[in-house]
Amino acid sequence: MKELLTVGQMLAVHACVLGEASGARDLERAMTFRQWNGRSCRLANALLGLGLAKGDRVAVLAHNCVEWLEIYGATAKAGLIVVPINFRLTGREALYIVENAEATALIVQDELAGLVEEVRADLPVPAANLVHFGRAPCPAGYRAYEELIARASDREPGQHVVPADPWTLMYTSGTTGRPKGVLRSHRAAVLLSLFTEIELGIHRRDGALLVMPLCHANSLNFLGAFAYCGAETAIYSRRSFDPEHAARTLAEGGSTFTSLVPTHYIMMLGLPAALRAGLDFGRVTRLMISSAPARQDTKREVMEMFPNSGLFELYGSSEAGWVTMLHPHEQFSKLGSVGRECVGSAPIRILDGNGDEVPDGEAGELYSSNPYTFDRYWKLPEKTAEAFRGDYCTVGDMARRDGDGYIHLVDRKSNMIISGGENVYPSEVEAVLGGHPAVRDVAVIGLPDAKWGEAVHAVVVLKDGAAVTAAELVAWSRDRLAGYKRPRGCSFLRDDEMPRTATGKNLHRVLRTQLTARGGG
Repeated sequence: MKELLTVGQMLAVHACVLGEASGARDLERAMTFRQWNGRSCRLANALLGLGLAKGDRVAVLAHNCVEWLEIYGATAKAGLIVVPINFRLTGREALYIVENAEATALIVQDELAGLVEEVRADLPVPAANLVHFGRAPCPAGYRAYEELIARASDREPGQHVVPADPWTLMYTSGTTGRPKGVLRSHRAAVLLSLFTEIELGIHRRDGALLVMPLCHANSLNFLGAFAYCGAETAIYSRRSFDPEHAARTLAEGGSTFTSLVPTHYIMMLGLPAALRAGLDFGRVTRLMISSAPARQDTKREVMEMFPNSGLFELYGSSEAGWVTMLHPHEQFSKLGSVGRECVGSAPIRILDGNGDEVPDGEAGELYSSNPYTFDRYWKLPEKTAEAFRGDYCTVGDMARRDGDGYIHLVDRKSNMIISGGENVYPSEVEAVLGGHPAVRDVAVIGLPDAKWGEAVHAVVVLKDGAAVTAAELVAWSRDRLAGYKRPRGCSFLRDDEMPRTATGKNLHRVLRTQLTARGGG
């Protein structure tokens, strides 16, 4: 029996069957499926020509652009493993990922080359395998992306790639503060694509506008779904989200779908009413809210702004893929829920500390099981074992099931903060702030923020006789943490005021409740 076609193999099918149909584009460049496939083949052959072999890792550091789609296609065809790096990281944070993944090539966009230069002396990547692309001239010590493509063959690489082979190694922050590499196979990517098409009713006449970073699982997963069925994928390639420009792009670009975090929707809803009224969103039929919960009033205003669109909401993770989905007809009858199990998933299990299922209405740790769950954490067998109970996987989220079978999240990965759609883990920020010589103890929490959903806030206990200001602590973190992880505010407590458990652990939830009640002071 014929195996599933990988994304790279399906791209070749679309080049043959759909040919000159629009396959991929960003705000500056467009490609037919034939062009997309041809350039992906050239890049695949070029990377193999650099000495890379099946299973080698290719790290990528870039803003949203259509080159991402070529790179994903090329690595799929060549049997290479792509390692997307968040462009918001510092040089040292990016270096850790490159080192941990043991990447043998690094592709970097011109605007981010400075980040690489900061740590270039420590990079383990062979000097001949640094690849540069963008508008700026290729600097010394790098290979030019376009030259590699121009010189390589546009024939299929002929690499033997099967669905069980790994394709992506995406790093997600761990509660220990060090990112963990999530290894996913071609099979997982394809099955997630197919089930997404079923869940959302996607077909070739649709088109996606991907706004979330392509180094994130959200955009990668939706890229797979639209590309696999032969629909157009458009990339929102502005360096930052411009609400008016994004709204005009949705109205005029022909896309039928986009996935945004609540912050994006709130920014578009803040546009002048006359401007919004002058835009025709009639072609937009599906919208996704993801990565953070949205308020009822936000949902209602979004539905008014996009009258022809159904509003979906999902919960998932880099490890498990999509876990639950809330459909348009459920948005207000099940407000606060993240929906029920996605198509293709086994029933969710909510377990207590002994591994027993809890009754409906009680909170426990959420375990999901589906055919597209990740393979393992990279070089972390103990963490992989901790994540699984048989065929069921957990990422540590606490949830409860109501009497109708809908899932409600109680806490996101214990104390995780979601700020502007980015996951921030308190332990990582605490480790940095705790390194300040004046700090005795620190707890980092997320406080409600109208624009970002949650704002990172540090609660600090100083050493006896020490003095430091909030501004000084923020400055201390500037070169040590990515911008979205840095605290936007600080509060100071005496040691006996810090709420703790009997074993001395700081109670983040109590702090969050206390500071929210008094407005973050």
